Amino acid sequence: MFAKETYTTRRNSLKKSLGTGLLLFLGNEESGMNYEDNTYHFRQDSTFLYFFGLPYAGLAAIIDVDEDKEIIFGDELTMDHIVWMGIQPALCEKAQRVGVTETRPAADLKKYLEKAVAKRQVIHYLPVYRAEHRLKLLDWLDIKLGMEQPSVPFIRGVVNMRNYKTAEELVEIERACNVTADMHITAMKVLRIGMKEWEVVAALEAVAQANGCGFSFPTIATVCGQTLHNHYHGHTVKSGDMLLVDAGAETEMGYAGDMSSTICADKTFTIRQKEVYDIQVAAHTAAVRALKPGVPFKEVYELSCRVICEGLKGLGIMKGDPAEAVAVGAHAMFFPCGLGHMMGLDVHDMENLGEVWVGYDGQPKSTQFGCKSLRLARPLEPGFVLTIEPGIYFIPELIDYWKAEKRFKDFINYDKLESYRDFTGLRNEEDYLITEDGARLLGKKVPFTTEEVEALR
Repeated sequence: MFAKETYTTRRNSLKKSLGTGLLLFLGNEESGMNYEDNTYHFRQDSTFLYFFGLPYAGLAAIIDVDEDKEIIFGDELTMDHIVWMGIQPALCEKAQRVGVTETRPAADLKKYLEKAVAKRQVIHYLPVYRAEHRLKLLDWLDIKLGMEQPSVPFIRGVVNMRNYKTAEELVEIERACNVTADMHITAMKVLRIGMKEWEVVAALEAVAQANGCGFSFPTIATVCGQTLHNHYHGHTVKSGDMLLVDAGAETEMGYAGDMSSTICADKTFTIRQKEVYDIQVAAHTAAVRALKPGVPFKEVYELSCRVICEGLKGLGIMKGDPAEAVAVGAHAMFFPCGLGHMMGLDVHDMENLGEVWVGYDGQPKSTQFGCKSLRLARPLEPGFVLTIEPGIYFIPELIDYWKAEKRFKDFINYDKLESYRDFTGLRNEEDYLITEDGARLLGKKVPFTTEEVEALR
C-alpha cells in the first residue's frame, strides 16, 4: 500500500470534483469456482484500491460529501475465519492505514443508504461487473433489474484521476513491466520444437511468481495466433510454427504490465514469416515515433494501419491506395482490433467504467469493423500509460466471409491472400508513458526485431 496520505489526497480531490452527494464504493467478495470454499484468486476492485487501498474481501465504503463523512463497512473475522485463514488487522486498524477514522458493520451500509434515499440525497455509484454487486444495488437502492443508472459525474471524476499516473504509481507499473519483460525473454529462451504450449506458459509464469507477482490477465501462448485472445495451451509446437505470447505481471499492489511477443519455433523465421513480421515492426515503430502530447491516438492507429496496408501491398496481398483502404475499413481483414489501451490498476485500465469515458473522453466510438475495437482514441496527455500492439492476422473464417461477399475487392487481392490462409497471426506489444515532450518505454527492452528474437533462439 501507499502511505495513507496518498489515499486521503485522492479522496479529497474526488470530493471536490463531485461537490455533492454520496459516493458508493463496492469492494469485491470472495467468489467460488465450483463450490463456496474453493475460491478464485481474490482481486480487489481497482477503484476501491485506488481510493481506499485495502486488498481485503467483504469491504465497502462511502464518501458522504454532504455530511463530510468517509466510512468503511465490513465485518471482523470470526474464530472460524481465523482458524482457516489466519489473523488480519481489525477493521479499524485497516481503515486507519488509509486515513479513514470511522468504520461500521457491513449490515449498516443498507441502513445508511436507506436514510440517504429517504432524504433524497443523490447517491452516485459506478457500473458494476459482478452479479453480487448488481444484486446489492437492487436491494439497497430499490432499483428494478435493468434500470441501474451509474453516475456519469462519478465515472468522469474517477477517470480524470486514474488516467494520470503519479510518480509513485509509475514505480509500481515499471516494476510490473520489468517482470513482464523477463517473462517474455524467458519464453524466447525456452521454446523448443516438440514442446506443448503449456510448458512455455509454466516457464514464463514462474518468472512472475518468483518475483512476488501475479498475472494481470490469463496468459496467451499459442501457435494459433490468428485468434486474438486464445487461452488454449494444448498444441504441440512444430517446425515452421510461430508462438504468439501475450502475458503480463501484476504487482502485489495491483499494477499491471502487458506485453506481447511472437517467437519462431525454429532457430530462425522463414522468409515468409520475416516478410510479414517486418511489416508489423514498421507499423509498431511508426506508432511509437508518433506518440506525444496533443496527438489523438486515433491518428496514431490510422498511421499504423496505413503502414500495414503499404507493406501488404508490397507482398501483393493488398492493392490500391493504403489511405483509402484504411478509410473504408479494408485494413481490418488483417488488423481487426485496436492499437492499444490505457494501462494501470487494470490491464485495460478502467474498462468497466466504459471506453467512451476512458479512451474517448465522452466522444462516440466508431461502429466500423476493426476501428470499433479501438479502446483509445483521445488526444494524448502527459501521465497517460498505454500499450502499443499492432498486429497482422490471417483469419481463415474472415477471409472466407469477406471473399464470399466480394468485400473490398478493390483493396484485397483474394487470390494472393489464399496462399496465406495458414499463416496464423503475430503481434508485438510494449508499454509507454506519455511525457511532456514524447513517450518513454516502460520496463526493460524485450527483443523485438526478427534478428533480436533469433539471437535468443
